[in-house]
Amino acid sequence: MEATAVQASGRQVQVSGRDVTLEGFLAVPENAQGVVVFAHGSGSGRFSPRNNYVAGVLQEGGLATLLIDLLEESEADDRDKVFDIDLLAERLRLATGWLHGEPSTRHLRVGYFGASTGAAAALQAAALEGAEIDAVVSRGGRPDLAMPYLPRVQAPVLLIVGGNDLPVIPLNEQAYAALETTKELVIIPGATHLFEEPGKLEEVACLARDWFQRYLVPME
Repeated sequence: MEATAVQASGRQVQVSGRDVTLEGFLAVPENAQGVVVFAHGSGSGRFSPRNNYVAGVLQEGGLATLLIDLLEESEADDRDKVFDIDLLAERLRLATGWLHGEPSTRHLRVGYFGASTGAAAALQAAALEGAEIDAVVSRGGRPDLAMPYLPRVQAPVLLIVGGNDLPVIPLNEQAYAALETTKELVIIPGATHLFEEPGKLEEVACLARDWFQRYLVPME
């Protein structure tokens, strides 16, 4: 199956907080068993073809998805904000709170899927007091940017790294060692940072789907 064979669906939503309105796409399959919020990396957003592909696979697996821009359009080119993990984590918590109030998702367990710097924001947000996050998946992420928060993460964490993404592998190994929760580190042979090689993004999507189904779907 080609990565273009599955595409995410959803309706456009706005998540508003103090002095900010975030744009996103929410998709809730019939009988959804959990909801996953996507935290995009630097230079990416809700239109990311890779994250839309992964979201489509999750939706086929019975999971709702929220693809959301954590920065407003006017902020997207501000490099200080692009790499402001504290800000991104707070925006992620804002989106999570919105899901808890949204009728179609308020009953669902929440997970985070983070890519690149978005992975750091996802892990930091999951570690903050009062976070009700049940699973986190990092794709080619920089979890090391959230290092002080990693020992406080309670949600099960899956770190996925490309085998040819040589600078990022040791950073994920360091983060893996710092995590004190249920955790797994998967290195996909032959994959680079963006998992552009044939079949590699499919592997990421299937690993993420299985992880979220394991930890977000209520036990019978």
